[in-house]
Amino acid sequence: MMKCLKTGTFLLALMSSVSAHAASVYVENIKVEGLQRVEPETVLSYVTVQKNSLADSAALDESLKQLYDTGLFNDVSLNMLQNGTLLIQVEENPVINQVLFDGNDKVDDEMLESEVRLAPRSTYSRSKVQEDVQRILEVYKRSGRYAAVVEPQIIKRDQNRVDLIFKIDEGPLASIDKINFIGNSHYDHDDLQEVIMSKESRWYRIFSSSENYDADKTNYDKELLRRFYYKRGYADFRVVSAVAELSPDKKSFVLTYVLDEGKRYKVRGIDVVSEIADVKAEDYKKYIELEVDDWFNNDAVEKSVTAITDELGKKGFAFVDVEPEYIKNTLTGDVDIVFRINEGERIFVDRINISGNTRTHDEVIRREMRIEEGDAFNVSKIRDSRRNIEGLDYFSKVDISTTPKDANKADLDINVEEKSTGYFNVGVGYSTVNGMLVQAGVTENNFRGLGQRLSLDGSVSERSQEYGLSFTEPYFLDRRLRAGFDLFRTEDDYQDESSYDSSTNGGRLRLGWNYTDDLSQQVRYTLREDKIENVGRYASKYIKDEEGSYVDSSVGQTIAYDKRDSMINPKDGYYLSFGNDVSGLGGDERYLKFDGKAYRYYTLADDYTFKFFANGGYIVGYDKEDVRLPNRYYLGGATLRGFDVAGIGARDKYTRDALGGNWMLYTGGEVSFPIGLDEVGIKGRTFVDMGMLGKPDNMNSDDIEYSSSPRVSTGFGFQWLSPMGQIDVDFGFPIVKEDYDETQVFRLNFGTRL
Repeated sequence: MMKCLKTGTFLLALMSSVSAHAASVYVENIKVEGLQRVEPETVLSYVTVQKNSLADSAALDESLKQLYDTGLFNDVSLNMLQNGTLLIQVEENPVINQVLFDGNDKVDDEMLESEVRLAPRSTYSRSKVQEDVQRILEVYKRSGRYAAVVEPQIIKRDQNRVDLIFKIDEGPLASIDKINFIGNSHYDHDDLQEVIMSKESRWYRIFSSSENYDADKTNYDKELLRRFYYKRGYADFRVVSAVAELSPDKKSFVLTYVLDEGKRYKVRGIDVVSEIADVKAEDYKKYIELEVDDWFNNDAVEKSVTAITDELGKKGFAFVDVEPEYIKNTLTGDVDIVFRINEGERIFVDRINISGNTRTHDEVIRREMRIEEGDAFNVSKIRDSRRNIEGLDYFSKVDISTTPKDANKADLDINVEEKSTGYFNVGVGYSTVNGMLVQAGVTENNFRGLGQRLSLDGSVSERSQEYGLSFTEPYFLDRRLRAGFDLFRTEDDYQDESSYDSSTNGGRLRLGWNYTDDLSQQVRYTLREDKIENVGRYASKYIKDEEGSYVDSSVGQTIAYDKRDSMINPKDGYYLSFGNDVSGLGGDERYLKFDGKAYRYYTLADDYTFKFFANGGYIVGYDKEDVRLPNRYYLGGATLRGFDVAGIGARDKYTRDALGGNWMLYTGGEVSFPIGLDEVGIKGRTFVDMGMLGKPDNMNSDDIEYSSSPRVSTGFGFQWLSPMGQIDVDFGFPIVKEDYDETQVFRLNFGTRL
């Protein structure tokens, strides 16, 4: 306002002077007043008017503007004196003595100092301060605090200096209040919520950053959704828009993803075409991981591209580019895939640069790379490397870009943004098997920034106590070997079923590896002490004979083939595993044990998922040793619904104690379906279970009740993916059973099953 008044006064005087002197004034001399630090020559260098010259209003106004634009002055005025002198009066802006930040607990001073432009010994101006206020607010927006308030304050010092203080009210993190999906007809809200990184705000996510809004995370969610649909045949899928609406109080967001699922395609034809004279296309068809009549799967296409590229590399064709071409029929939902082998540009990787990983060691990222420094540039391997790094689940963002160096070299620049990899869980509940229970655990998936996994868990209920410590090194001896150990202690009350209590203390060493992405194997050594105690006075003689402690030393292995679309909530695919254990490497136990599992999943329209399963096992003692109680098989409760825990199998005629069995078969089918409670993660299901249990070898048939005939039950229930883990509620009704079997209609259980 002061500037406007003074400028206006001057211009009025100038206009009257101009009208009287042919539209100009004669400036005989220029005088500058009010300077403290700035030299007069500096002021004159910005003035367009010269001594002993005519000046019009435009020239004088331009001089005034340029002096203000320097940022050196808080106020400037021009006055024409009677003697022909142009008087320039200035008030210098103060110099900043120091810049301070107050109230910033979540963002440190170093971060804010790197963002603001004003610094000690720079010139203070209100416009520059407001620009820095906006920069600070932008820092807080990037960290999810959209309600932050920044108020600049100054403290005047001597010699026209000031201390600049940014008073900061950081405000709360802007959480995601609601996530909406529009246009999704084949997958429901819960399915898609599992896919993306952004999560709706819930009380149990207090240790997670997934519920905090982040624009970069939302963009990455779009890519995750694309991959999810492309893997399941929806080759035309696209995210139409992803909109984040900030609440009026700036404390929460509503995210809305508008989707176009498009047609689901089946593979009608597959071909390989080579544009390189020395490469025969027919030789590379066997490396394609898709077959005719399969649903289109972009992951399988990318694996095929990688396999063909790798095989060409082994044969000396380092510079090739394998590109898949899709020929779609949108009417029939068919797609032909042509893999074209072309000559690639001859470029080598010079350096691999990694940034953004403040906690995670470089080697954790480098070992996931499928390309190394000096290798031929390979788009397929770079794509696989990015997928591997993202699969670690340590980063909210992974960007890989290239920087050309010279004619045939380029750098790979990997920029990551780390996220929280540790979590704490606690739960309180009730189970019909174990009564009231409390469970808690803490897990760190990137321990010490080395990619190691460390977890500590415990649960206490009316009938059992379990404690465990687990550690896994994913790259043992710098190879793709998963090595780890487990320490455990359990205490169980089997008084109702078998008139005794049991406790186990022990540990396990394990080593695992993958032959392919789907085929894996694990070997293990287990050493534990089993104790049978508190045997009831009227317990079965077979239980009394086993009272005491026994050491079990065993070695075993499990090989698994997993083709499920998800390990957490599978809807399609299958899982097969076979394992065996040999006990007798010292200790008291002598047995051979074999276990197999098979699961198959199908999903039809409207989210109806069919699961068929079969579990089998056989254990036999050797060297004249019997199989003791803790190592036998039991069916009932969570296995074979409709029957009580250890509800079927051999039972003492007189004491009714369950004695377990030396072989078992548990199979059946289950259909899960939506019941309108998808928002809270609850689904309905109906099932048919069938189980058979063989008697222990050391049992006298005159003392026990036993039949190996199948038991069958049917029923319905609910599954809730709760904050405390999976909770199952089932109502089972036996339709084939023996008179001495123990049944259980209602079952409430905590935990997860395949």
